[in-house]
Amino acid sequence: MCGIVGYIGKRNSQEILLEGLKKLEYRGYDSAGVAVYTADGLQIKKAKGRIANLESKLDETPLNGSVGIGHTRWATHGKPSDVNSHPHTDNSMKFSVVHNGIIENYISLKEELTAKGHKFVSETDTEVISHLIADLYEGDILKAVQKAVKHMTGAFALGVLTEYEPDRLVAVRQASPLIIGIGEGENFIGSDIPAILEYTRNVFILNDGEMALLTRDGVELMTLEGNFISREMFHVDWDIVTAEKAGFDHFMLKEIYDQPKAYRDTMGSRISPDGLGVTLNELTITPEAIRNINRVHIVACGTAYHAGMVGKYVIEKLARIPVETDVASEYRYRSPIITKDTLVIVVSQSGETADTLAALREAKRCGAHVMAITNVVGSSVAREADDVITTWAGLEIAVASTKGYTSQLIAFYLLGLHLAQTLETQTSDEIKEAVKALKELPAQVEEILAQAEAIKVVAEELAKHDNLFFIGRGLDYAVAMEGSLKLKEISYIHSEAYAAGELKHGTLALIEDGVPVIALATQHELLEKTVSNIKEVKARGANVLGIAVEGELELQKSVDSTFVIPKTLDVLSPALAVIPLQLLSYYASLARGNDVDKPRNLAKSVTVE
Repeated sequence: MCGIVGYIGKRNSQEILLEGLKKLEYRGYDSAGVAVYTADGLQIKKAKGRIANLESKLDETPLNGSVGIGHTRWATHGKPSDVNSHPHTDNSMKFSVVHNGIIENYISLKEELTAKGHKFVSETDTEVISHLIADLYEGDILKAVQKAVKHMTGAFALGVLTEYEPDRLVAVRQASPLIIGIGEGENFIGSDIPAILEYTRNVFILNDGEMALLTRDGVELMTLEGNFISREMFHVDWDIVTAEKAGFDHFMLKEIYDQPKAYRDTMGSRISPDGLGVTLNELTITPEAIRNINRVHIVACGTAYHAGMVGKYVIEKLARIPVETDVASEYRYRSPIITKDTLVIVVSQSGETADTLAALREAKRCGAHVMAITNVVGSSVAREADDVITTWAGLEIAVASTKGYTSQLIAFYLLGLHLAQTLETQTSDEIKEAVKALKELPAQVEEILAQAEAIKVVAEELAKHDNLFFIGRGLDYAVAMEGSLKLKEISYIHSEAYAAGELKHGTLALIEDGVPVIALATQHELLEKTVSNIKEVKARGANVLGIAVEGELELQKSVDSTFVIPKTLDVLSPALAVIPLQLLSYYASLARGNDVDKPRNLAKSVTVE
């Protein structure tokens, strides 16, 4: 969840570390710190709060040196504070460590080290690592780290620096992401590519159980046991501008407006030139294996789980295969029934979500074919899955996912059509019609975005309320779940999403005079039923905003106000209906004076269980 950056070279490391941390602040922002080797030895500066607080301290007393490590934190052990901030050190202040992950056995290690005379000052699990390395050090930092990791269980990405060997940096990856950047006379460590993209486009992506020794002149990759590894360098083609706001007030707003491009890019060459079908040439699963699939499990967390809910409907409707959706954090603990004929689809925007990775590994252990939908080439999920559908949403910086979610929907549509073609569960005319409608989605999203000001007016009114509800049926319920989550996570308005048909089974008791209800009604076959549910909440005093398809005049008579989306196939409507909900959340958060891109208590990539 936290962000790590490291530098060794000839430049001022403080500046490079700070810039790298700013690019990683979406991974955690409750505190930050750096450790730099200076003429006075190893020096550390840390500060609770945003990186700007750390930057102010460094402006007052700069750390001058050409090697250092930095960290931006999302708390797992110990409350946010200066003392709990990384980097952590030992009692001698000669060893410094930055860490992303959780050391599960830190209590027992702490007890052992305390018995040896080590004194701890923080509440964190990470401080144990610096003391453990110091305890095992015998003149070679690389060997000390290798010994230390043998004692540690859990998930960890590490950057390690010691005053005794300031010409060497050590990086370790075990179940938490870490990359190594290669420069000329300088090298870098980062939790994610944006941290170092300004300085180099050549990287090594570490796998679990690997480490790296960095000097100014080179990098050596090896296993945790010290066996050297040869690996091809990965060249990053991203334009650095994609990591900037491009004139928008917030990353989230930019990313909402990025969605037409994300749709087009994710479809890309996957739609056949004649427009008659889809071609997922990247998949290795054979037609015979597809025909043998007897069930599909879709496993994900948060927003990706909501994309999976849509995916369930899409695959069942188009391919006629039974599908289960599961929250990744629960999946492997319920002993799911998995066989070689189960297709398990894991969905993760970052490709590093810890719970989703654990589910992936459990599915592979049970012999299932695992397919990943992810936005990050070279991520853990992408490397470990049997097949990958990469979403081409581009870099997503805001914590609240928008284009990441909708590009996952596009991936599910493509996959559903691919399965349908293989299994012949849809006619060629039906597939052609679906492909044509799919290609129209980007322009239809642009039509919705052109009406953003109308949504802003509604959002500013909703921002005055502390509670509201979303209702919908079928696919509309899946979109309602995502709309509710988006509103909660950035506006902090209490919101719940209900299957509209369930209202009379208890939740109708929550409806009272003036409470806002957002009713999604884009499914033509369910429209009549949904209108009945809207009348139920209207009769109890609710103020209803309807999200409807153009031309559905009956619905507009039953609500207080309406936002209309362009007409498309019912199965594709989530890719349009969610756009006004994203804008609604954004403008409501803005009206409440919140930090839209960095909602409290949350971080972008959840790399711990």
